[in-house]
Amino acid sequence: MTPSADKRTSGNPAAQAKINLTVKQQREQQKQAKLADYQKQLAQRRRSKLVWWVVGSTAAVAIIGLIAASVIFAPKPVTYEAGNSTGREIDGVETFEHVTTHVEGAVTYEQTPPAGGEHNPIWLNCGVYTEPQANENAVHSLEHGAIWITYDPEVVSEAEVEKLQGYMPSTYALLSPYPGMDTPIAVSAWNAQLKVDSADDERIEEFFTEYWRSQNAPEPNAICSGALDGPGKA
Repeated sequence: MTPSADKRTSGNPAAQAKINLTVKQQREQQKQAKLADYQKQLAQRRRSKLVWWVVGSTAAVAIIGLIAASVIFAPKPVTYEAGNSTGREIDGVETFEHVTTHVEGAVTYEQTPPAGGEHNPIWLNCGVYTEPQANENAVHSLEHGAIWITYDPEVVSEAEVEKLQGYMPSTYALLSPYPGMDTPIAVSAWNAQLKVDSADDERIEEFFTEYWRSQNAPEPNAICSGALDGPGKA
C-alpha cells in the first residue's frame, strides 16, 4: 500500500527532514487557503450588511422626507372664530326671518335651498356629502350654527367642488350637491344666504367669517354630530 503524503518516511535523515518540511508547507498552505476563504466570506458578509444598511438608511430617510413633506405641504385646516358676527353687510347676502319649529314630514321652504324655517327634529351631521340631502335635516344643522354650501352638480366642476371644500372648517359646515338651484353655488346660514357663480368668489370666505356659529342662530352651542349621516357621506 502506498503511504499518504502526510506520512512519508525515508531512511536518510536529510531526506526525511525535507519530507517533513514539505508536509508542513502543505499543511500551512491548506491552513492559509482556509483562512483566506474564511476572510473572503467574512468580507462578503460585511459588504452585504453595508449594502443593506445603506439601502435601509436611504429608504428610512426617504420615508421621513415624505412624511415631513406631507405635513409641511398639507393644506392647513381652515378656522373661523365662533360667534364672530359683527352685523357687517356683505354684498349679495340676503337675510330672512324664520321660525324654529320642529315638525315631522316634508316642509315647503321659501328659499331654494332653504335658509331656516320649520325642520325635522333630527339634524344632519356636518361634513361633505356627494349626494343631495333632505332639506328638513340640513335646516336643523343651520339652527345649530352650521353653514351649508350647496352647488348645482350640472354646472359646477369637480375642481370647484374641491375649492368649496377648502372653505370648510373641521365642523359646523355642510357641503352637498343641490340640483335645480337658480344659481351655481349657494352658501346658507340660519336666516342668511349668499348666491355666487364661482367657487373663487371671495365673499364665500367673508360669509363664513360672519355667520359661522353665529350667536344669532337659534341654538349656536348645540352640536353638529351624533345624529343623522345622510346618503353619500364622505
